[in-house]
Amino acid sequence: SSSQSNLSPAEQLARLPKKDQDALLDLLSDEALTALKFSWEFMARPKQLPPSGKWRIWLIMAGRGFGKTRTGAEWIRGLVESGEAKRIALVGRTSADVRDVMAEGPSGIVSISPPHMRPKYEPSKRRLIWPNGAVATMFTADEPNLLRGPQFDAAWCDELAAWKYTESFDQLMFGLRLGSDPRCIVTTTPRPIRIIRELMASKSCVVTKGSTFENKANLAPQFFQEIVNRYENTALGRQELYAEVIDEMPGALWSRELLAKSRTKEEPEFVRVVVAVDPAMAGNRNETGIVICGIDKDNKGYVIDDFSVCASPDQWAARAISAYHLYKADRIVAEVNQGGDLVERVLRTKDEDISYRRVSATKGKLARAEPIAALYEQSKVFHMKHFEKLEDQMCSYVPGDGASPDRLDALVWGLTDLMLNRKAVINYSVSDFGIRAAPWKL
Repeated sequence: SSSQSNLSPAEQLARLPKKDQDALLDLLSDEALTALKFSWEFMARPKQLPPSGKWRIWLIMAGRGFGKTRTGAEWIRGLVESGEAKRIALVGRTSADVRDVMAEGPSGIVSISPPHMRPKYEPSKRRLIWPNGAVATMFTADEPNLLRGPQFDAAWCDELAAWKYTESFDQLMFGLRLGSDPRCIVTTTPRPIRIIRELMASKSCVVTKGSTFENKANLAPQFFQEIVNRYENTALGRQELYAEVIDEMPGALWSRELLAKSRTKEEPEFVRVVVAVDPAMAGNRNETGIVICGIDKDNKGYVIDDFSVCASPDQWAARAISAYHLYKADRIVAEVNQGGDLVERVLRTKDEDISYRRVSATKGKLARAEPIAALYEQSKVFHMKHFEKLEDQMCSYVPGDGASPDRLDALVWGLTDLMLNRKAVINYSVSDFGIRAAPWKL
């Protein structure tokens, strides 16, 4: 038909009714059937084929089992076999994910490639090499600096919404500059985070959405019986099965509307200021929450700034001490469940004269956070600006989900110290803190 005139023979065959399709397949030789087995144009559903037009990023946001990994692997394979890509970046959440999912997994590049064009995997060099000389280098999103310097003409990013350091994506984009039309595919289950929102709004990004149910024919019946039926009518199911970007999770203690109402342009006189620290003691791969909070003479609390950072103990300690002096804080409040006395020692190596108070988590996160959330609902806590990452954690944290929201923890410690433990006595003016000055940088 005229609607299929621009389709390849394999695509036209794939779109025929099953009866006609079977009849034509019976006429093919064994060699043709083998070739068809590796024809992605025949095997793919329409949503799994590259979109037309000019685009730099193809964002596939789809539910579990949709076939995202296979789509990413086949897109890379197609570029290599056509000669369009010679230097490729494969970036996953962790090094194990890149190896076990993107490269060697059941739907990974090695597994789906035909024998005559199957790449050789060299794990010690973190790369795949094809017979035609194309090379794919494997990176983990946990190490953004490894993406500084290399150049690519194509890239595949898997599960971007789960990356700990979205800086890795920024560094990749700087390196995606070889050839006349360098492009990137992103395959991910969605989450309401900044980088996903930015990609969805970008004019250079084409978005493909799909649900788990679109690939039901290729998934085990037990999967639907035990997993889909359990989560189909839940918020988690909407995200993981239907690929909806859920901005707020049901059961979260804060909402976007509540936080929007909490913002203020007033310049209160603080009677007390604290720098609250939820420290990461496992190197610079975990985030340390550093949130500056204040209280005024009317016992209203304020979130003044967020200095949270992924850094080594020496670096986050320096950042916390800088915040302490910049905002003329009365005290540093630090949670010590993981670091113990080491937290205080690290801080005092930067300034031995600081006022310091250690706090320990003897209650669960819910018991600590609920009283603070209640203060927000009573219009007793205000934000002095929009704290994007902190507020993302506040609106997505559901008690009992096992997450560790470091910025949120720091906020809870700071406001608890100011508003639930005791009264304050020292007057400070917000103008003394340089709130209107340029943002402080480490």
